[in-house]
Amino acid sequence: MLSEVLLVSAPGKVILHGEHAVVHGKVALAVALNLRTFLQLEPHSKGKVGLHLPNIGVERVWDVAKLQLLDTNFLGQGDVTAPTPEQVEKLKEVACFPEDCAVTERLAVLAFLYLYLSICRKQRWTEQDLELINKWAFQGERVIHGNPSGVDNAVSTWGGALRYQQGKISPLKRPPALQILLTNTKVPRSTKALVAGVRTRLIKFPEIVSPVLTSIDAISQECERVLGEMAAAPAPEQYLVLEELIDMNQHHLNALGVGHASLDQLCRVTMAHGLHSKLTGAGGGGCGITLLKPGLERPEVEATKQALTGCGFDCWETSVGAPGVSVHSAASLDGPVRQALRGL
Repeated sequence: MLSEVLLVSAPGKVILHGEHAVVHGKVALAVALNLRTFLQLEPHSKGKVGLHLPNIGVERVWDVAKLQLLDTNFLGQGDVTAPTPEQVEKLKEVACFPEDCAVTERLAVLAFLYLYLSICRKQRWTEQDLELINKWAFQGERVIHGNPSGVDNAVSTWGGALRYQQGKISPLKRPPALQILLTNTKVPRSTKALVAGVRTRLIKFPEIVSPVLTSIDAISQECERVLGEMAAAPAPEQYLVLEELIDMNQHHLNALGVGHASLDQLCRVTMAHGLHSKLTGAGGGGCGITLLKPGLERPEVEATKQALTGCGFDCWETSVGAPGVSVHSAASLDGPVRQALRGL
C-alpha cells in the first residue's frame, strides 16, 4: 500500500547511429538523454486510481473496487507476458473510450491499464529490480508500438549508452557526457512506412543499398570505438571524428530515402554556426541531434537555438549518458520540476 508520495523518473533516449540499418541486423548505438519524464504516485483516500498525463491531455479516474471486480483472467497467468490483440480489445472495453478520444490518449490509457491490472493483480510489489522494470516497460511499448526493438525501454531503464544488434543489448562502459541539442522539427511521420520504404529500396537496388547499410554499421562501430577512447581522456580530435561520423551518417540516411526537407534545413542552420547534425530515429521529419563541442562559446549556442526556433522547431539543450530509472525525494528535484509537479 502506498503511504506517501513517490517520485520516479526515467530518461528519454536518442539513437546516435544505426537508424534503419539496425532493422537489417546492423549495430545501433542508443543513449539516454538528461531530459526526464517524471511519475508522481500518491495515495488516494477516495478509493480511486487516477491517471494524469498533462503533456497529452489525459485525465482519467477509475474506482479501484470496480477494477478489482473485473475478471482479469484474460490477462493470463505467470511472468511478464506480451499483450495479445484479444487482450487489447478487452482493455478497450475496460477503458470505455469516448468516440472523439485521440489516438495518443487511447494508447497511453491502454498501456497504463495493462500494466496496472497485470502488476497489481499479483498483490505485491517487488524490490527495485531493473530487469523486471525493463520487462514491464517493454510490454507497455508493445501495447503502443506493436513490435518494438526493446531499445527504448532498455535505455530508459539502465541509462548510459547501449549497443544493440539483432536483439542483443549490451551497455557501453563509461560513455562520455556529450552535450547536444535535440531539435523537434514537428513534422509527423510513420516509422512503419519509413522502415518499409528502406526495405523496398533494398529489394529494388540490393547492390546499392546493401553497401550503404554496411557503411552505416561501420559508422556505428567506429563511434563506439571513439567513445570508448574518450571515456579515459577526451581529446579535441576525437570530437572532430564524431562530427565527421555525424555528417557521413546523415548523408547515408538521405540515400536510404528517410531524410526530409525539415531535417536538411536543420543541418544547414547548425552548419552555418559550425555545428554538425543528423536525424535521430525513423527520419522523415521528427527529431535531429546536434553535437556541441567543449569550449563552445555560450552566445554561439544561444544563437543556434534561436535560429532553430525561428524555423518553427522546438529545441532543447541537454546531455547524453544520463542515469536510468530513478527514485527521487521532492527535495532533491530542481525548482522547475517541483513547481511543475505541484501544478498537477
